[in-house]
Amino acid sequence: MGHIKEFHKRRTEGNNKVLELDFLPFKRFFALDTRCYEDGAIPSKYKELMGLSCSLVLRCNDCVIYHIERSIAEGASRDELNEAMNIALVIGGSIVIPHLRLACEVIDEILK
Repeated sequence: MGHIKEFHKRRTEGNNKVLELDFLPFKRFFALDTRCYEDGAIPSKYKELMGLSCSLVLRCNDCVIYHIERSIAEGASRDELNEAMNIALVIGGSIVIPHLRLACEVIDEILK
């Protein structure tokens, strides 16, 4: 199974479990997370690229995959993705490299 298909299966199942709890603070956080990436003074594409950079530094592979998909859906080019990932590498250092490798595989998977 590819990175993307595996991610979507795991994410959907996990989100369903969390939301089935019907716990208001969880629902509020999910809504906040969704809304903060909407167009505003900063366009959604750039917010997703920021999310990608932060996710690489924080070493969250699920978040890396999510923000790559969303960045591409919002029109980010490979060069824009590379620059965003380079910022993460400079800020996070060599610990980011394994996650950068995954990110490159995921981008190739999506763009093929």
